[in-house]
Amino acid sequence: MPLKVELKPNERIIIGTAVITNGDNRTRFFIEGEAPILREKDILTPASADTPAKRIYLALQLMYLAGEVSGHHGEYFKLVNEFVAAAPSSLPLVAEINNFILNDELYKALKAAQKLIVYEGDLVAHASGRPSVREDSTGDTVATAA
Repeated sequence: MPLKVELKPNERIIIGTAVITNGDNRTRFFIEGEAPILREKDILTPASADTPAKRIYLALQLMYLAGEVSGHHGEYFKLVNEFVAAAPSSLPLVAEINNFILNDELYKALKAAQKLIVYEGDLVAHASGRPSVREDSTGDTVATAA
C-alpha cells in the first residue's frame, strides 16, 4: 500500500537522499517502495541541534537517512551515555530508543527521541522554575506548570 503524503506550500521533505521542496500550492502524492522519509517538521539540522537530546536525535536522524547504524554508532552512544549520566531518570526513554535501534526500527527510534527532547525541556524548565512549553496535538504552543 503506498504512503500518501500531503505537502503544504513550500514545505520540504527528504525521500532517500533527495530533498524535495514543494511549490506554491498544496500537493498530494503517493510513495511506493521503501526509502527513508522525513517531513520538514521532523528534520533537525546540525545548527538547530543545540541541546544534548537534540544531538541524540540528530545522530539517529543520520542513522535513519543513511539506512545503517554503524557509521554513527560511536557518536550516538557517547551522547547517550553523557545524557543518562546527567539525567539518570531518562534511562527508560533511552532504553526505548535503544530497543528500536536493536530491532532496526530507526523511524520509531526517531519518534521516541522526540519524547526525549520534550523530557529534557521539562527537566530544564523544572530546574529553572519556569513553566514547560510544548505543542499540543493541534500544533499550538501551550505552557504547563513546572
